[in-house]
Amino acid sequence: MSFYAGLTDLPTLATERLRLRPLREDDAPALLAIFGNPDVMRHWSSLPWTSVDRALTLVQGLREDFAARTLFQWGIALADTDTVIGTTTLLHLDAANRRAEIGYALDQAHWGRGDAREALQLLIDHAFGELRLHRLEADTDPRNTRSCVLLERLGFAREGLLRERWHVAGEVSDSALYGLLAADWRRARG
Repeated sequence: MSFYAGLTDLPTLATERLRLRPLREDDAPALLAIFGNPDVMRHWSSLPWTSVDRALTLVQGLREDFAARTLFQWGIALADTDTVIGTTTLLHLDAANRRAEIGYALDQAHWGRGDAREALQLLIDHAFGELRLHRLEADTDPRNTRSCVLLERLGFAREGLLRERWHVAGEVSDSALYGLLAADWRRARG
């Protein structure tokens, strides 16, 4: 199984309000605003970014990741302005076992508006449809109640807890592990 055979870049996925599209260098300021925000990064496994160079390095690395088919990261952009308000990612891709992990981050100004849910529904539909994955997984800090609630609303089941998994800036945190099967997603979507 080969993901996106013949493509040189990620496909763009769209709803009426949002687009999941490849990230570009001109998105660097928006990415810094998202990943440089301590509130967004509060439950992340790394410190907030401090330089636009970090965002540029990410965008450049994503091209290599796509070429190797090891990680797919889209910008979540508003359909009407094309402004990036977050990212969503498929990582730890395992074609043989048809599984991947999802990741996501959203600009704090867009929390509570349904944007993350809409973007993730689109990504999950694509992962279980076009990519023919069987299982998706998520790893989140259990103190991040908004993320835990979102995953559960999307049908993910909490499957485990890895205690004291992350050490960031002198703080130790756990990881709650979630899983979603394609069959469960299809049943829930009707």
